[in-house]
Amino acid sequence: MAAAKAAWPLIAHGLPATTSNLSHAAIHTATERAAALRVPGLFEERQAASLTGRGSRVAALFRTFTRLAMRGWQLISAAIKQIEHGAPVGARFARANVGLYIESVYDAHFTLAQIGKQLQAGYKNLGGATKFGISLTPAEVDGLTRTYSEANARLYPHTGVRFGS
Repeated sequence: MAAAKAAWPLIAHGLPATTSNLSHAAIHTATERAAALRVPGLFEERQAASLTGRGSRVAALFRTFTRLAMRGWQLISAAIKQIEHGAPVGARFARANVGLYIESVYDAHFTLAQIGKQLQAGYKNLGGATKFGISLTPAEVDGLTRTYSEANARLYPHTGVRFGS
């Protein structure tokens, strides 16, 4: 999240007219960190089929986050390279479509922010500390809820990208 939050203000409203002024290091770091994201085994599509209720929702949210974030940052980086070094027709295509990739990164983090809500509600619904005992304590749930909260996971400012920017 830290790498995405550092790079986000550079692209939140679309790419600037001249991309050479962008912090390529921040974009590169966000791209690398997103590519390194791994879905826990239990959340993989095949294993998640055994989860029910809110557990399956949390797994789906996390899978969605990882895929959107990874692809979004990869495509933003590729678009910047195409704009800077590609043929004019490729550069126009990249600039016309980069808004989609920027939106996908924003959507990824919005999705991540929903996990805390789902986790907290599911924990209470399934009996909380009484049912989970020491395997999942209220303090652990609170910590996860804070980590995956809107305040922590969402990107600010809200994307203001215009297609063809």
